[in-house]
Amino acid sequence: MLTEWFEVIDPRFSSLVFENVVVEKHWTGARWTEGPVYVPAGRYVLFSDIPNDRVLRFDEVSGAVTLFSDRCGFQNGRTLDREGRVVSCEHGGRRISRIEHDGSVNELCASFEGKKLNSPNDVVVKSDGSIWFTDPTYGIDSDYEGHAAESEIGASYVYRVDPVDGEITAVATDFAKPNGLAFNADESRLYISDTGLSHDPEGPHHIRVFDLSDGGKSLQPNGTVFATCDAGVFDGFRFDRGGNIWASAGDGVHCYAADGCLLGKILIPEAVANVEFGGPKRNQLYICATQSLYSVYLSTNGASPTMSSDLS
Repeated sequence: MLTEWFEVIDPRFSSLVFENVVVEKHWTGARWTEGPVYVPAGRYVLFSDIPNDRVLRFDEVSGAVTLFSDRCGFQNGRTLDREGRVVSCEHGGRRISRIEHDGSVNELCASFEGKKLNSPNDVVVKSDGSIWFTDPTYGIDSDYEGHAAESEIGASYVYRVDPVDGEITAVATDFAKPNGLAFNADESRLYISDTGLSHDPEGPHHIRVFDLSDGGKSLQPNGTVFATCDAGVFDGFRFDRGGNIWASAGDGVHCYAADGCLLGKILIPEAVANVEFGGPKRNQLYICATQSLYSVYLSTNGASPTMSSDLS
């Protein structure tokens, strides 16, 4: 019998979780937590409290949560690049930025075809150094998670930033509200969630999967629906080393096998926005859920950062 924290839907889920663990609540006090990234060099997790325009730092050794930065552009998703630098999505700045090794902040991308981005939401760095990110309108829809403004682009796209010349290309243009994204282990496929249900009661609330083309620089058109959320929407998600997806949802974290089968759920008493594998063995799943930061140890490990990125 598994604990009250887990719902087993497929027997395969039992091998991924422990019977004797609990979900730990590390901290609460945010308005909307998002964008967790584990920094192994310092053994800490950075995560956003978007409406309060601050980034918090959870030290996994001491258990302390401290302020990392504030008035920092209403940051949302983030990841590490191949040099261990933090790459962030800024709602307020309407840009992708990066913290350099000396602590300075460098703007990587802020416009497409001469028009301001909407409000970059989530980001992943491919093994070739290219940056892929989603750009819905959540940060410009109101003053709560950014600065209210009209969309100059007039739509919400998924983009790729070339690692050599910095050129930005729209790789997917048929989403309502593209949100979380992640490459599979060999980077032959890109998974992208669509949270269009937030603006349309008949809108999408699923994850789509696309095959890559053009030497890994583009996506095959259309893509297919991988999974549809039965509790709210999928926001951020991560792969484990077995190819399973751990996706945020309204009632917790949903775990899907590579074949799209829902294996089970981690039940959280707050709506979950994003997750991240951390710890020295990457077997601790950190969970950003509305006001709080949780974590739980799993009987699996996050996909290697050399194989897939933050997957936020």
